[in-house]
Amino acid sequence: MILDEVKAILEHEAQAVSNIPVTDDFEKAVKIIHEQVHVKGGKLITSGMGKAGQIAINMATTFSSTGTPSYFLHPSEAQHGDLGLLQKNDVLLMISNSGKTREIVELIDLARGLNPDVKIVVITSNGESVLAQESDVCINTGNPKEVCILGLTPTTSTTTMTVIGDTLVVLLMKKINFTNAEYAKRHHGGYLGDKSRKAAGSK
Repeated sequence: MILDEVKAILEHEAQAVSNIPVTDDFEKAVKIIHEQVHVKGGKLITSGMGKAGQIAINMATTFSSTGTPSYFLHPSEAQHGDLGLLQKNDVLLMISNSGKTREIVELIDLARGLNPDVKIVVITSNGESVLAQESDVCINTGNPKEVCILGLTPTTSTTTMTVIGDTLVVLLMKKINFTNAEYAKRHHGGYLGDKSRKAAGSK
């Protein structure tokens, strides 16, 4: 019985990933991030509230370890001085399942008050939301139904957000020709550091 439930949950999550709309918004997002960060010298700033914020933290660390300088900006703390992190040529990668999260919507106005030309990439399930409409490019999650038995807890939605983030990371790695040697410089410790150094032919 339990194993059947496990299989059903995994199938639900896998189907949601398969249903993520594959559009040119992925290419547009990669182009913006590459142009602003790797050509103009800015950085990628991720942001989200709650569970989406946890996904944004993970994205920032993954981007940074793979050659794209990135930081997480908590949207509430941004209103208390942390917005000073934002500089010229930076890109905001904002995550909100509903596209209506108050703190994230407010962050757009605050960011533009500091840098009117800031580029904004959004990941959301609501392509008609305020957040989507205010973005330079919006990547839609496909609005999957949560696997949570209440249909409320961010579960499947966070899965699709994570996969979209991973996709952007890999596309950026390919675009900048990121190598094992470069990975090793950023990830010296642990198993991955050792593995990357061996792959790069160094000690």
